[in-house]
Amino acid sequence: MARMDKNWRQTLADYVLLGWTPCGFGDWAVAVRSPDGLRAARICPFDPAYAAFLELCRRLPGNPYLPEIALTAELSGGGSLVVMEYLAPAASDEAAELKRRWSDGGGDPQLAAVRAAADAVDADFRASTPWWDGFDLNPGNVGRALDGRPVLLDVFCMDGASLYAQILADASVVKASFPKARDVLDIPFIARQSRPEEIADLRAAWTVTPA
Repeated sequence: MARMDKNWRQTLADYVLLGWTPCGFGDWAVAVRSPDGLRAARICPFDPAYAAFLELCRRLPGNPYLPEIALTAELSGGGSLVVMEYLAPAASDEAAELKRRWSDGGGDPQLAAVRAAADAVDADFRASTPWWDGFDLNPGNVGRALDGRPVLLDVFCMDGASLYAQILADASVVKASFPKARDVLDIPFIARQSRPEEIADLRAAWTVTPA
């Protein structure tokens, strides 16, 4: 993975100024779509679980249930940039059907290969990544490629509630685990869901703890 000197805010601004258009956001990242509509950039302030998904994609190049990845980069402040094929939101019934087939584990060798590789990646990251939470196949993690096939956007997650509770209790523990993560409080979930008092408490706890 390449490294960039810019943080997630600067990277997002660069893409928008190049004509890429905001097209979505989740709990951990925002996405912009290329002017030609072919690609999307996932720009994230902080999300250790997405490294596991990229590892899954690296292990199964060309698998139709995984996105085509064009570029990955680490950003200053602990964020990440991933440029991939554009994926539209999948219909709810389509996402539910893919989740059912993922759970059943049979009938499709290519999907079974993703599940087997994902189990191995999960075991690796569970052993090495604090606040790991395993699989997350919610409907928002299933997209539809331009050729119509269903594609997994992500399958792993962190225990975000415990991680941010630890920041309030003793942020030095999180800083020791993720020393590059200066932008840990910038994830969209906090901006969308937290009350002003909660944001202030998180920022105070993060700031008073030496990096």
